[in-house]
Amino acid sequence: MSKRDYYDVLGVARDADEKQLKSAYRKLAMKYHPDQNAGNPEAEEKFKEVGEAYAVLSDGQKRAAYDRLGHAAFENGGGGGGGNPFGAGVNPEDIFSDLFSQVFGAGGFGGGRRRGGPQRGSDLRYDLEITLAEAWAGKEETILVPQAVPCTGCDGSGAAPGTSPEICDTCDGHGRVRAQQGFFTMERTCVRCGGKGKIIKKPCKECGGAGQVREERKLQVKIPAGVESGMRIRLSGEGEPGEQGGPRGDLYIFVDVVEHDIFERDGPNLYCRAPVPMATAALGGEIEIPTIDGGRARVVVPEGAQTGRKLRLRGKGMPSVRQSGHTGDLFVEMFVETPRNMSARQKELMREFCECTGADCHPESEGFLGRIKRFWSGDHEEKRPN
Repeated sequence: MSKRDYYDVLGVARDADEKQLKSAYRKLAMKYHPDQNAGNPEAEEKFKEVGEAYAVLSDGQKRAAYDRLGHAAFENGGGGGGGNPFGAGVNPEDIFSDLFSQVFGAGGFGGGRRRGGPQRGSDLRYDLEITLAEAWAGKEETILVPQAVPCTGCDGSGAAPGTSPEICDTCDGHGRVRAQQGFFTMERTCVRCGGKGKIIKKPCKECGGAGQVREERKLQVKIPAGVESGMRIRLSGEGEPGEQGGPRGDLYIFVDVVEHDIFERDGPNLYCRAPVPMATAALGGEIEIPTIDGGRARVVVPEGAQTGRKLRLRGKGMPSVRQSGHTGDLFVEMFVETPRNMSARQKELMREFCECTGADCHPESEGFLGRIKRFWSGDHEEKRPN
């Protein structure tokens, strides 16, 4: 079968520069890499084809020869002898290893991380609910975190007491094995040791060779005053233990402040709605409201107060975790209560009050009624948009 044009293989134009070639190769090599397509011979062939095309086109001399003569430049000894497009006496395995390292970083596919070496443990997440009052004051909380801990029976090695893990004789402790396929050398995780580089022939009975057991750990967590929902607290080194002596991961505590029955929160400020008796709103007076610290505050209601009016109590809000020493305010929104279940005498007094009130007592109502009358009489002008 005749070979495909190298430019078509990479999907680039004939005048593609080095950056375009590298980008195209990276994308296709990732797509067809054997580790991503286990047991797929078609993908393996495409992977070889892509690697060969890039090896030629990324080399200035080989690309020039290919542009002049095509594939014939590397056949019958042309341009490098023996049908080897990489040149006579050059090991295709070494060329491809260097090529893959240059494009994907030292170590090749997967970022070059050696599976057999120490690995950092996984991070853990813990969701913690607290009340608004607890968020105001801050607190010390004891939590139980289920996580893996080193097995005490084997000191975390996974091997039975008196024994130790042995170096894997398949990968010589590297955790990876190499296999040559045509021009290319593939590197895969060692099946025998699972990439750890060591084999446990006599596993610990307590942990089954895992080196870890599950249990709940008690941890003390300090919740700062002013914490808000969605904030997270990081406890360094309190996550899962690492493998092969690697460091522990971290524990992230995600805080959720539950809704309060009285107060609503907006950053450091608190808001609440307070009922005001109609007589108090009309004559002025005081009302008592709770504060988040569990105390009480008296609020002066000005004479003639209307529903929706806000009164501000400075420093009665939440402490700020972003601004040290800053505390928000408490805003009290009043709503005037209309009396219900009045006695006959109360109704009589209310009627007398209504009979003796005028426009001065109800300026908003009088103004609204005036606009209605003008609307009904047609003596008005509608404002039209410009």
